[in-house]
Amino acid sequence: MTPESFIAGKAVLAIKDLYNTDIQPSDLQVQVTRKDFEGDYTLVVFPLLRISHSSPDATGKAIGDWFTTNVPEISSFNVVKGFLNISLSQLWWSELFSEIASDPGFGILPPTGRNVMVEFSSPNTNKPLHLGHIRNNLLGDSVSRLLKASGNNVIKVTLVNDRGVHICKSMYAWLKSFNGATPESTGKKGDHLVGDCYVEFNNILTREVKELVAAGMDEETAKREAPCMKAVHEMLVKWEEGDKEVRDLWAKMNGWVFDGFDQTYKALGITFDKVYYEHDTYLLGKELVQKGLENGAFVRDPDGSVWCDLTADGLDRKLVLRSDGTSVYITQDLGTAERRFSEDHLDSHVYVVGDEQNYHFAVLKLILAKLGFEWADRIYHLSYGMVELPEGKMKSREGTVVDADDLIAKMYEEAKATSEESGKLEGLSEEEKDNLYRMIGLGALKYFIIKVDPKRKMLFNPKESIDFNGNTGPFIQYTHARICSILRKAEERGLMHTVAEIPAGVELSPKEIRLVKLLNGYPQKVAEAASALSPALIANYAYELAKEFNQYYHDTPILREEDPGLLKMRLVLISTLASVLEKATGILGFSLPDRM
Repeated sequence: MTPESFIAGKAVLAIKDLYNTDIQPSDLQVQVTRKDFEGDYTLVVFPLLRISHSSPDATGKAIGDWFTTNVPEISSFNVVKGFLNISLSQLWWSELFSEIASDPGFGILPPTGRNVMVEFSSPNTNKPLHLGHIRNNLLGDSVSRLLKASGNNVIKVTLVNDRGVHICKSMYAWLKSFNGATPESTGKKGDHLVGDCYVEFNNILTREVKELVAAGMDEETAKREAPCMKAVHEMLVKWEEGDKEVRDLWAKMNGWVFDGFDQTYKALGITFDKVYYEHDTYLLGKELVQKGLENGAFVRDPDGSVWCDLTADGLDRKLVLRSDGTSVYITQDLGTAERRFSEDHLDSHVYVVGDEQNYHFAVLKLILAKLGFEWADRIYHLSYGMVELPEGKMKSREGTVVDADDLIAKMYEEAKATSEESGKLEGLSEEEKDNLYRMIGLGALKYFIIKVDPKRKMLFNPKESIDFNGNTGPFIQYTHARICSILRKAEERGLMHTVAEIPAGVELSPKEIRLVKLLNGYPQKVAEAASALSPALIANYAYELAKEFNQYYHDTPILREEDPGLLKMRLVLISTLASVLEKATGILGFSLPDRM
């Protein structure tokens, strides 16, 4: 039971006893007392004046007196302008602490029975994953973990955009400029090699446009009429016709990219339950287009193209089928959504996609609703801001992106350099050091990106993210390692730290009560973060908990405590804190080391 619900329940009894009136706990407002007032929790008195027919101060005092007379878990109270500030007793905090410490499943919310699909990553197979993809992947993975921790059955999926004009551009450049190069012959990851092809296509296009402009053609026409662009469109037509030569090249180059993606996903700790491919899904929506024509949701223009008119909804007319009968991207999304809700019996579907696609998802939901799907309003677009570097934005076609593999390697090197500077790695083998550097580097990267609210743009600075003292992943990791060090030393002295070992009557200090309050708030924070689809709330909770422990550690020399009962209680407290930190950072997708 939370302190808020406990106080609300007792307040219901007080109001019945004092004013002979029945109310529900949900009618009451109980909140954490503001830091500038004395007390743990505050009951807002104003809504009760219609029952008490008395002043706010008199009503608050009457209820407070009833509490201290009838509820041993409430030790004292004060009333400030209609706010009843309540201090809970040692009895309450000790019992609550014992409940938390003895519950191995603390913070794991009960099953909801809901099926939730989360789609994220969804890369194009014309380039390697970059920093923007990293934010998408880390958000998607963390949101999936968060929804699972809040009791949902979660299905993690990705839709690989493996067909289309962008893919053909890389294929054309490989044929034109790469002389049969392969990942094996170049020593490059396959996704990097194909990414080089994509950049080279842009170079080819730039040269051809320049030549056409010099011959008198305007630039926009030149971009359309450039020989390389015509060749790419011919290649796309051949692909859709099933041309064996084009399809074989497409399959070969995509295979290189998939192998490269798999290596990057493994380094990031990312997995999927299902992988969809655009070449399998791009025609799925065509049947829905026919359904929309039949029920009047869509109209066919004289040229044969099919549209959905959304002007009455404040949007535009949306093309859903070209005049030549080929599908557009939203056609695929319509069909994919219908299949997923049908096959997986989804209660909701979360798309983790950048905020440049806000309009697309607003249109998708509207069209699905017009097609009669009652689940259309259970689609959620987790829209996130772009990631920028101190140097500015990234551009794939110009080859100015921050490559995901390079960034992961850089984080490893930053972690190694910072760890070696600390001089605390004595006794660790080279393998243990290597694992530690990877753990710290990944923790730094994930925390730095996830701690920012998804809706905000963010500036990523690798060196800043690795700081052991700021609001960073390594700070939380170091806190956990420090707790583990204390517990190891205690065990070396034969000291046990289980709840059963704590003798009755051991009192918590104000700082220890503050830690118990923070620990007790974890399940509610998980529920709140899941509702908001914001793992940033968990990240900042973990930082607050780690920061509070470090202040406590600074003021409380735990292992020097001479009172055996108090020492055991403190060991249980910090062990419980370490466990909750592990659960919180598990939702964020990174691990905590036992030593650093």
